[in-house]
Amino acid sequence: MNIKIFNVALGLALTATAISANAQKAYKEGVVTISTAMQGQQVEAKSYFRADSAAMQFTTGPATIKILTDAEGKSLVVMVDVPVASIKKAAIATPDEVDQAMATLPTLTFAPGTETKVISGFNCKKVVATDTKSNKTYDVWVTNDVTLPVTGIAKYYRSAGGFPIQYTSFSQGQTTEVTVKSITEQKNPAGTFGIPADFDKITMDDLKAMSGGR
Repeated sequence: MNIKIFNVALGLALTATAISANAQKAYKEGVVTISTAMQGQQVEAKSYFRADSAAMQFTTGPATIKILTDAEGKSLVVMVDVPVASIKKAAIATPDEVDQAMATLPTLTFAPGTETKVISGFNCKKVVATDTKSNKTYDVWVTNDVTLPVTGIAKYYRSAGGFPIQYTSFSQGQTTEVTVKSITEQKNPAGTFGIPADFDKITMDDLKAMSGGR
């Protein structure tokens, strides 16, 4: 997996979050389908969630990537499955690595706007996010149509006033635009949030070395 793709994927996992605000439909467990770009290619990812865990999965080239996080923001696992190369690795972040990743994330303040539009069937309103570290601004489109459990590591969109449907993801100085395509309520299969026994457990440095960089 290319290191740039790794960073984008890590950013998506770190920004995975869920909001409770004046909901019409409350989801307790299910999957959020999102669309984003990685190295100029549109990628569809599935973000599985329940009250205590989240798992984001997508395919890039021959590799299937799954990123496991918990609601407390204390664990991060990146799983790489490349059948053609007989690679099954699970990189487990240390608490320090989780803290370091969190430290690179922006601190956002939010100013509600008056613009509205429908995105992927969700009634959305525009919120302008300002990064207090860089003073850069980002348009975030949030909805109050739904609520989901808080599952993810970074929670910097929690004060946006709704669930983010179209937003910017951040990681290692890189940004990527994300659009939620759908939210489906379902009972996720057993093992969705765990590491299979046939995966080798490695460090995050090992994974970055595999990915072509550090």
